[in-house]
Amino acid sequence: MSGLPMLPAAGNLAEATSPVDLARAAKDLARRHGFDLAGITPPDHHSAYDRYREWIARGYAGKMEYLVRRPEVREDLRRVWPETRSALVVAMRYRPQEGQEKQRPAKENPTGKIARYAHGGDYHKFIKKRLIRVLRSLREFDTSIEGRTYVDTGPILERDLAARCGLGWTGKNSLLLSRELGSYFFIGALLLNRALPFDPPMEKDHCGTCTQCIIDCPTGAIVAPNVVDARRCISYLTIELRGPMPRELRPLVGNLIFGCDICQEVCPWNEGAPLAVEPRFAPRRGTSELYLHELILLGENEFRDRFKGTPVMRSRYGGFLRNVAVAIGNTGGETSLFPLARALQHSEPLVRGHAAWALGRIGSRGRLERFRRILEARLYSEQDDWVHEEIELALGEMLGSWSPPPEALK
Repeated sequence: MSGLPMLPAAGNLAEATSPVDLARAAKDLARRHGFDLAGITPPDHHSAYDRYREWIARGYAGKMEYLVRRPEVREDLRRVWPETRSALVVAMRYRPQEGQEKQRPAKENPTGKIARYAHGGDYHKFIKKRLIRVLRSLREFDTSIEGRTYVDTGPILERDLAARCGLGWTGKNSLLLSRELGSYFFIGALLLNRALPFDPPMEKDHCGTCTQCIIDCPTGAIVAPNVVDARRCISYLTIELRGPMPRELRPLVGNLIFGCDICQEVCPWNEGAPLAVEPRFAPRRGTSELYLHELILLGENEFRDRFKGTPVMRSRYGGFLRNVAVAIGNTGGETSLFPLARALQHSEPLVRGHAAWALGRIGSRGRLERFRRILEARLYSEQDDWVHEEIELALGEMLGSWSPPPEALK
C-alpha cells in the first residue's frame, strides 16, 4: 500500500477532520497495526448481494443456516449497524512456514492434514482486537468517530467488500486473490460512522484462462468460475457439516481432517505468496505430527487440550473424530484395525458410523477377514439405527468386493 501518508509520532496527532485525511489515516493506521492491505468501501447495495441471493437460492450453502438466515441484512451495511457510512476493509497474511517434521512410515501410522490457516492461533479475536486498536487511534483524530468490527462473525460479505475496494479480485475458486499476497490472508472490516472517500475496485481479475483450481478440486465443488457448492467442498464437509459425511464423497476427502488448501496450493498466484510475520499464526505444537491412529483415540479433554486456541476447535470433538475416521479409511491398512475397533465402541454415533465405514473400506481393499469379524460383532450390539445401517453397508461392500476364486465357480 505505497503512497499512504505517514502519521505524526504518537502524542503529536494533529486534529484531522477532513474525510480525505481520515481515510488516509485509517489505512496508514491499519498498516501500523500489522495489516498488509487496507481499503475503504461504501455501505450500500452492490452486485455481490444479488450473487449471494442466487447462491443461497441454489442451496449451495448446505446446512450453514447462519448464511441464509435474514439474507436481506447483507444487502446494506446500514442494516447491520445503522450508523455506518463507510467501511475500512483489511487483510493480514497467514501463510505459515512449512515444517519438516520427522514422520513415521505411513503404513505404521498414516498422517492427516489440516488447512494452513488452522496451524496457528484462531484469527477471529486477534484481528478484531487489532481493528479495535485502529478505531481507538482514529478517535485521537476525531473523538466523534465510532465503529463496529467484524471478522467472519456477522452478516456481512467481507470478501466482496474487500474486492469492491480493490484489495484483490474474486478468483475462480471464489477466494479473494491479491497480486501481493496470493490468497493466504484473513479479511476483517471496521464499519465507521464517517463517510470517507472510497477506493475503486480492480479494473479486471488476473486469473486469465487458468482453471487449475477447478480441475484439481477432488470433489468437483467449484461448479462454475467463482461459484462453489459448499455441499461438496472439503472445508465444509470437515468443518461446518455437523452430521454424517455423504458416503459418495468420503473417498474423495483423502487424508484431510480439517479444511482444505488444494485450490490454493495449485493457484499460480500462491507460488510466491509471502509467509506470515505475525507470531500468532506460527504453527502450534498440537497441529504438527498428525498421526491418525493416535488422533482417533483422543478423549474429549485431550482433544480440547491439544487444539485449544486454534481454529480446529470449530469442527467440535465428534466432528473431528469423524474426519479422522474417514481419513484412516482412505489411507490406512492392517495396522488400523485396533484404533478403528476402539472407535467402533465410541460413545458418539457419529464416530462409530464413520469408523464402520473405514473398517469396511480398508477391509475391502485388503480382503482382511479380521475387519469383517469386528464389524459383524458390533452389528449385533449396535442400538443406533444409522450406525447399524453403516455397519451393514460396510459388510455388504466387503462381501461384494471379495469375489470367489475361479476354481470355486467351476
